[in-house]
Amino acid sequence: MSGSVEVPWQEPSTLDPAMVRLAWRSAEALHGLIYFAPEAHERYEALGIDRRAGYFASRSAAMGAVGAGPVAAAFFNFNPALVARALPAAWAHATPAAVLAARLEAAGAALSRALGGAVDTPEIREAADLARRAAESVAGRPEGRPLFAAHVAMPWPESPHLILWQAQTVLREFRGDGHVAALTLAGLTGLEAVVLHVASGEVPRRFLQRSRGWSDEQWAGAAGRLRGRGLIGDGDEPALTDLGREQRAWIEAATDRSAAPAYAVLGAEGCARFAELARPLSRAIVASGSLNVNNAVSSR
Repeated sequence: MSGSVEVPWQEPSTLDPAMVRLAWRSAEALHGLIYFAPEAHERYEALGIDRRAGYFASRSAAMGAVGAGPVAAAFFNFNPALVARALPAAWAHATPAAVLAARLEAAGAALSRALGGAVDTPEIREAADLARRAAESVAGRPEGRPLFAAHVAMPWPESPHLILWQAQTVLREFRGDGHVAALTLAGLTGLEAVVLHVASGEVPRRFLQRSRGWSDEQWAGAAGRLRGRGLIGDGDEPALTDLGREQRAWIEAATDRSAAPAYAVLGAEGCARFAELARPLSRAIVASGSLNVNNAVSSR
């Protein structure tokens, strides 16, 4: 494998993958805070849905009152048994519409807190316009992207900061669905993908294993399979081998390429401007403590 995913019969990539990644990374915190914000916990619990179930119910609610099977498939790297403890039981407490309303309200409150109330500035309005343009530009390309298709069909809120949050959520799910496709094509199970992520050194094992619901025995089994394929080394906390790093590079390149159509409408200049606008907002969110993993809704 190599980092390149270009082959002669493919349509040429619409945008430099580096610009795609820049636009995504610069704004990821704008979407991600909803999984950690206390405002989300409070609103889901007010509906009778606990923190663990709140993550699965809130992220899948755009698809309707779905059960554990489709959600485990779409979310990819969670233990299906963990998902089954949350769904479909959550729908006995609240409808998907009620959960979505609670999630949007929580996002607004969390952003207002993290950004110091400055949620209707010219910069936020410009960022919201760019992100919405990108999200809407691929509304007609739902194939193979169930979470994206569900979220892009939702009505748009009116406030600039909520438009920005929803647009980034749509873009994140567009990218995420493409990432799942790349992982599947690479021959990885959900658990194996998590073990490889930990082996990259980017995220601690304790958080990912606990939040995804995998036992030590299951983890060891996946690590053994990856070791047998030459993707990770030996030891209790194995690192990626050269082959493992090569596979990871291919997966990330394929993910960037798959996400590129959403940002093509902005072009390189628009992506750079979006990143410039989003970066200080994301930094403010991080500085506010809104991405504290100890506050995770349950699973990210």
